[in-house]
Amino acid sequence: MFEVIPIPAFRDNYIWLLRQGKSALVVDPGDAAPVLATLDRLGLTLRAILVTHHHADHQGGVGELAARCGAEVFGPAAESITALTRPLAGGETIRPLAGAGDADDPDFAVLAVPGHTRGHLAYYRKGLLFCGDTLFGAGCGRLFEGTPAQMAASLDRLAALPGDTAVHCAHEYTEQNLRFALAVEPDNPLLRRRVETVAALRARGLPSVPSTLAEERATNPFLRCREPAVIAAARIRAPDAADPVTVFAALRAWRNGF
Repeated sequence: MFEVIPIPAFRDNYIWLLRQGKSALVVDPGDAAPVLATLDRLGLTLRAILVTHHHADHQGGVGELAARCGAEVFGPAAESITALTRPLAGGETIRPLAGAGDADDPDFAVLAVPGHTRGHLAYYRKGLLFCGDTLFGAGCGRLFEGTPAQMAASLDRLAALPGDTAVHCAHEYTEQNLRFALAVEPDNPLLRRRVETVAALRARGLPSVPSTLAEERATNPFLRCREPAVIAAARIRAPDAADPVTVFAALRAWRNGF
């Protein structure tokens, strides 16, 4: 139904543009210029903007895009979001292209995924997840405002989605995350295969994302906090790590200094 187009921004961000007919929505437009250029090149009208959290590299272009395109802005009510017209808390179902003349306008489920920030949201519809800085390729976001328990629960919430869900995160971090993942699980054959696949993609200048949730569950240490090998690796750094939250906290602290 949607064509999903990655728009590179800054050093390693992705702004995701979803195209349906001549209508479009964008997720986390930290910079307006590349979005406007893409809209112009493809002859699209921007109808909606979805924001996952308040950091500038995710919402820096919202004001200009909303003013120039008249797009509705969806985002977390608990955070300061420029030009916000549809404040959300998680648990809602939204139709961001409603009124655009598209008879088959799809629903998106809004998921509360605090941890990176207190009000962080993700947007999901069948087959597609836009998760901002909560879940990355082979990694997860830093805990700037939330707690390990919040982030572990948020990652569990995302990991419970269908395995074929395409994970559209907001940064090209997969290669460096995989280096850490190998330090945690050096004997994971699926992880080693992913390292080779991602290296080949990046060598050709191609994005490493989206991945799938099945792939993340098999190779992302932050989704594998119940696996014996991951628990054992975490305990080398934090001997008291036992349950998924304390294992997650040990891994996140290790990754911060990796």
